[in-house]
Amino acid sequence: MRKPVVMGNWKLNGTKDSVKELVTAFVKVAGDNKKVDVAVCAPAIFIGQVESLAQGSDLKYGSEDVDVHTKGAFTGENSPAMIKEFGATYAIVGHSERRQYHKESNECVAEKFKAAQENGLIPVLCIGESEAEYDEGKTLEVCQAELKAIIDLCGIEAFKNAIIAYEPIWAIGTGKTATPEIAQNVHEGIRNYLKSFNAEVADGVRILYGGSCNAKTAPELFAQKDIDGGLIGGASLKVPDFTAIIEAATANA
Repeated sequence: MRKPVVMGNWKLNGTKDSVKELVTAFVKVAGDNKKVDVAVCAPAIFIGQVESLAQGSDLKYGSEDVDVHTKGAFTGENSPAMIKEFGATYAIVGHSERRQYHKESNECVAEKFKAAQENGLIPVLCIGESEAEYDEGKTLEVCQAELKAIIDLCGIEAFKNAIIAYEPIWAIGTGKTATPEIAQNVHEGIRNYLKSFNAEVADGVRILYGGSCNAKTAPELFAQKDIDGGLIGGASLKVPDFTAIIEAATANA
């Protein structure tokens, strides 16, 4: 049985005050809920504050990105070893905004995935297609190519200690959400692709849905058999909304 995960991705948002408010609330929510892993991924500058507020609690946390290097002359980057030292569990890699705005290739994302794992972090691999690719029926082709880059570099066994987040790019921040049927079909396709390499790994890996997932859409999405929770953007910045999403995951756990 795969334990659901509800993970917030705050993106480039937050203040000291808002981080305190959010983490304090989510520590309580995580403590009250044993059926779902609750986590937040914060801007790197706030990870130390999150560590302090979440210490000793069930709330897990991580970074929104990670570099391939652990130390050296790489000004402005965030070392996976340093992020781990602050008690982080997760590192998001391959988010579509990184792929688009920072020109990160599948191979670059695979290197980040590897660096995160080698430094004790669980990579959260984001995959997904653009609206044009969706319209052309290339959803699974795009997702498979993004997965294959990881398999080529790290092997299929790497997904034993990783999370996949399917985020259709056309649904991120747009208010559009893939219907439960569309999302389930893609999640099933992702799992079946991994099964062609190793059925045990495919059955065990948790695949989250992201892309304008909110309190209203979460219950039906999380009821699908291959959707194991959500990677939540804007709704994770609102205590009532994120709490409702966690409750929806709990109801289907």
